[in-house]
Amino acid sequence: MIVRKSLREIELMAASGALVAGTLALLEERLEPGITMAELDLIADEYIVSQGGVPTSKGYRGAGGVPFPTATCISPNDVIVHGIPGEYKAREGDIISFDIGVTKNGLIADSAATFAVGEIAPEAQRLLDICRAALEAGIDAAQLGARIGDISAAVQTVVEDGGFAVVRSLVGHGVGKAYHEEPQVPNFVSPYRGPELVEGMTIAIEPMITAGAPEVHLHDDGWTISTDDGSLTAHFEHTVAITSEGPRVLTKAAPVLVP
Repeated sequence: MIVRKSLREIELMAASGALVAGTLALLEERLEPGITMAELDLIADEYIVSQGGVPTSKGYRGAGGVPFPTATCISPNDVIVHGIPGEYKAREGDIISFDIGVTKNGLIADSAATFAVGEIAPEAQRLLDICRAALEAGIDAAQLGARIGDISAAVQTVVEDGGFAVVRSLVGHGVGKAYHEEPQVPNFVSPYRGPELVEGMTIAIEPMITAGAPEVHLHDDGWTISTDDGSLTAHFEHTVAITSEGPRVLTKAAPVLVP
């Protein structure tokens, strides 16, 4: 069932989203060679709590029922999503994805970004640029009266025209009152056209792409997902509200004041 949000709820989600965006900006600032993923997670966890938020991922039980142990998903290089922060140290030339959900006032916002560690290879930079452009195309397609499939087509076109591959087994999703709501938001065209976009829908649009083949596998920890061929990956995500004035990105850094 699609969960539509009131204007008040959307404003509250934007407050959560501003905290997500601020956390991502802080992590990008702190990311440097030698820092461990666990240290970065602690920075994010403490910051979110200090701002009155709750890290939504921490303790979240996915389809496998295994609680996620940390505040953030941190995924280096060939890890596409759900990396569990540990003792891996960032290295010059890495690309590392951060996926963060924050709950505040009972409502959730979800966003992701992939950052470079120092100087990276030109093809790695192009992977990031194309993934970011695919996200923007998906957001532009999220217009009142369109369908989920229009978002999927926009994302896939940018990615494949850029020479990269869309991961087919992972999709975006509704978000707000729960971490994962209906509808699913695929990044590729399929017979599933999805529902019509109506005012008050809030969805996480999140291209997940690879520099090689699209096949991925789940690690034994029940969460971490990597490419089968070891190719580099990128992941960008925003939480977006469908409004009569066009798509509204809720995970922006600008502060949102809620009376």
